Amino acid sequence: MQKQIQFLLLNMAHFLDHLFMLVFATLAALALSAEWGLDYALLIPYATPGFIAFGAFALPAGWLADHWNRHAMIVVFFVGIGLSAILSGFASTPLQMGIGLFFTGAFAAIYHPVGIALVLEGHNRNGLRIAINGVWGNMGVAFAALLTAWFIDNAGWRAAFIWPGIVSILLGVIYLITATRLGQIGHDYKSGSQSKDANPVQSTVSAKAQKNFAKVLGIIFLSTALGGLLFQSTTFALPKVLAERTTQLTSNPMLVGQLAFLAFVVGSLGQLAVGYLIDRTSPRKIFMTVAAMQVVFFTLAITAHGTLAVAAAVGYMVAVFGQIPINDILVGRIARPEIRSRILGIRYTITILVMASTIPLIAAIHLNYGFSALFKVLAIAAALIFLVVSALPLNLQHRNAS
Repeated sequence: MQKQIQFLLLNMAHFLDHLFMLVFATLAALALSAEWGLDYALLIPYATPGFIAFGAFALPAGWLADHWNRHAMIVVFFVGIGLSAILSGFASTPLQMGIGLFFTGAFAAIYHPVGIALVLEGHNRNGLRIAINGVWGNMGVAFAALLTAWFIDNAGWRAAFIWPGIVSILLGVIYLITATRLGQIGHDYKSGSQSKDANPVQSTVSAKAQKNFAKVLGIIFLSTALGGLLFQSTTFALPKVLAERTTQLTSNPMLVGQLAFLAFVVGSLGQLAVGYLIDRTSPRKIFMTVAAMQVVFFTLAITAHGTLAVAAAVGYMVAVFGQIPINDILVGRIARPEIRSRILGIRYTITILVMASTIPLIAAIHLNYGFSALFKVLAIAAALIFLVVSALPLNLQHRNAS
């Protein structure tokens, strides 16, 4: 029972991780621009330090987790990100907000290399397990728009940081109690088959297998970089995209938040489908299908307005979210358990540093050309992902998960 509670807490951590990183995106679009008298394009770059920290601290977090204790790191995540969110809620200037978001990003960086490794730990056929965990992360993205819009209307924008921050700290206490009872936090505990002497280069024994490992790892990292551009552009900008493209449908912030929530929730179904299918067929086929869907829906979104804009948003969110578990599952298949946090740390460092650089890109493109140009860039990036993943081996064997 406590194992199930722990898996639930790991899922809730993923939810909070993405929620905290995107609260500001909705606030900038719907509240802070008017309150602080700054144009949207000039305000959103203050989120950049947070996303830089989100990427820069991922690899150190993965290394520390592999050498110390993954479960203790999750406790640090819950408490640290909660306190940082509360700090952001007391910001009175854009600079203060940027500082709060930096600390939020630093603690948010812990989750992916550590939490994903814990989700993978002890399981061979982990596609659906990773997908379920990914859906919780997606729900964090979705509820960031919905809850923030609700707080704006009912309690003020500061509450969108402060109340989730308090909840996160309380969950950290519960995780500490649960992990302690399971004997997972203590002087002699090591997650899975962690070993300080493990050599991350020697992940296989044959020269052919080592070459295949390097090839797949290269594909993971390159598709990760391009995927980071797609994920950040869609999740961060979607509230503003819908606010601009659905003016004939609504001008109400709450309804815009609900439309974004709809796109994110339906998009999460794509992730579940991918998680189910990837345990039963070739990851290459699934990955190429998802990339092709991205090309189609980003192209449609270039000129879409009104109901068509909402439909296009649902389509590209299905495809963007559907890509997320594939790279994590590939890491689980090619890497030994004791080095997964480090490899996941590298992967998410790439993802999030790309995401950080994407914010100024969104601002510049929106200011000078509008969102039509942004969707053209995203369609090209999706086409490049399709070409890159076509080089994946047809089948990848499961590695020992324990």
